[in-house]
Amino acid sequence: MKRSLKSNRKSNLEVAGIYLIVLVMFVVILYPLLWAVGISLNPGTSMFSAKLIPDNWSTDNYNWLFNDPRSDYKLWYKNTLIVASFNALASVFMVGLTAFVFSRYHFVGRKNTIYATLLMQVFPVLMGMVAIYLLLNLVGLLDTFTGLVIFYTVGGLPMNIFLVKGYMDTIPRDLDESAKMDGAGHLRILTRILLPLIAPILAVVALFTFMAPFMDFLTPRIILRSPEKYTVALGLFSFINDKMGNNFTRFAAGTILIALPISTVFLFLQRYLISGLAEGGTKG
Repeated sequence: MKRSLKSNRKSNLEVAGIYLIVLVMFVVILYPLLWAVGISLNPGTSMFSAKLIPDNWSTDNYNWLFNDPRSDYKLWYKNTLIVASFNALASVFMVGLTAFVFSRYHFVGRKNTIYATLLMQVFPVLMGMVAIYLLLNLVGLLDTFTGLVIFYTVGGLPMNIFLVKGYMDTIPRDLDESAKMDGAGHLRILTRILLPLIAPILAVVALFTFMAPFMDFLTPRIILRSPEKYTVALGLFSFINDKMGNNFTRFAAGTILIALPISTVFLFLQRYLISGLAEGGTKG
């Protein structure tokens, strides 16, 4: 009886500890978000407010972003959506094909190439920024969306290829052999057999690559030069530098709106994402 009581007490303490950790993490994540929302609803320009949500809150900052002729926010938003969409499509296409080759075929140098791809994850992409800048300038892709998409796509390939290949390795090769016996070629095996099975992990790649241009400031800062080609992250910086008078409220409003397309893509891919992350964790 005493052992049972001690066991129940220990179990209750463990559950309470788990809920406490979850609560702390929830506050750590949610509080900055609520603070940013409160700043965006502040009618002034200061990032400091007596309350989390101001008493005299207004949506003037959001209206200014989209309706004021001095605001280029809609242009920045469109530019970012273009770069993010093409980055996601190009990444999924290249990662799917490359992971298929590494997972299903044996060729000379395959193992060394895989090791080299894995080793490339150790070094940050910014280490080669000077070389990439010179290369883009040499081929005339500096200050272009194409150059920016190429940088994002190529920079994310090592990690994404390794992720998708590991997922694809868990799919039985008997499916490939059965399809070959029925007369299916390499492309048909990929599109008809493997693609539906690896859709969850490709959805994860699509979401992460779509998010990258919205979150990144440094890469567009280096590659893009023309103000009409700025992305959201690069354009919003003008709200908090000396030229625009440190307007933190408009900056906060602009950052809050970044969550809309990412949330839309997340909801669209939700059923794939959940299974992809869960199966990826168990299969890895």
